[in-house]
Amino acid sequence: MRQKLARVLGGVAIGALVFSGAACKADSGDDAGGDSKAACDLKIGFFGPLTGDAAGLGIHMRNGTKLAIDQYNKDNADCKVNLEEYDSQGDPAKAPALAQQAVGDAKVVGIVGPAFSGESEVADPIFDEAGLPIITPSATRPSLSTKNWKIFHRGVGNDTSQGPAAGRYIKSVLKSEKVYVVDDQSAYGAGLVDEVKKVLGAVAGEDKIQVKQTNFSAVVTKIQSSGADVLFFGGYYTEAGLLLKQLKGAGWKGTMVAGDGVNDANFIKVAGQQVAEGTILTCPCAPATAAKGSFVTDYKAAFDNAEPGTYADVSYDLAKIMLEGIKDGKGTRADLLSFIKSYNKVGGATGVTYKFESTGELDPAQVLVWAFKVNAGKVVPDIEIPKS
Repeated sequence: MRQKLARVLGGVAIGALVFSGAACKADSGDDAGGDSKAACDLKIGFFGPLTGDAAGLGIHMRNGTKLAIDQYNKDNADCKVNLEEYDSQGDPAKAPALAQQAVGDAKVVGIVGPAFSGESEVADPIFDEAGLPIITPSATRPSLSTKNWKIFHRGVGNDTSQGPAAGRYIKSVLKSEKVYVVDDQSAYGAGLVDEVKKVLGAVAGEDKIQVKQTNFSAVVTKIQSSGADVLFFGGYYTEAGLLLKQLKGAGWKGTMVAGDGVNDANFIKVAGQQVAEGTILTCPCAPATAAKGSFVTDYKAAFDNAEPGTYADVSYDLAKIMLEGIKDGKGTRADLLSFIKSYNKVGGATGVTYKFESTGELDPAQVLVWAFKVNAGKVVPDIEIPKS
């Protein structure tokens, strides 16, 4: 294991020298009209689910990343950046090998992702060891920023903002006095429920399910027996949809509230339009369908008229941060990391000022949380949840 690590780190060091050479070579050119500083033939990775039960979330993030890179390459045809995709399927067990693959490719200088908290917990230490900078557009577990990973950055608020906001929505908008909570035992789902409970206080009951579980009869019985009129679910859209479908099928009349892991159109497909109607979904993000500039038009033109989904606009802006660094000649992982740490500009799609604290967290002044609602078969914006 120690020898293997040495080989990986040796490859990283050699790669750094190669990048420095590429950047210097580009800098020495005097071609009229060309950007003499840009480093060429580098890669930005996207790390998240592109297949499997949570692929809907990852595909929108990948698409946002790809759109930024494609636009950059159109403007820099003689000095392109390539997209490298790492399909984790949202499975923490698959993440370490993919992370090793990424750090072993000396041309990869930055990662947009990992998308989920569980995979981040096992992949980020590997990225940190290799000095490969990452900005996650969506992994919201608060503890990720407490590990002293120098490469870690988060482009949205964490669950200490999303969880309490969801709790406030339940209390002030839904005015529920009986809330049942369920999580999927993932790093993300369990952590989000913990934050929600801090606001709700005593709950009508709580239970846990498993990722990939399909039969929820036992938890359905408990929820019905509790008298709860709201179910808060911490997890991802496939299990959420199946649970709600069985719950409504048993006659429950309440409202499901869930976090950003469920905030995807595929939730409606799993649950069924009638069952999903009225479900509240939170996100530490603004509606991607109302993103600024030409993002929505460009996204639809690039991806068969598809509406941009959750975190597509965030991923676009995060990729553009890395591309801006590369354009400025930051052709090594170390140089790009320093560029990200000192970044302080407004994202063209989200309108968020991307400025990171020493822990890698987004500046708290830039954090917001929205509630979305399933209405007539679509996930539509409801309200921005006040911070207090």
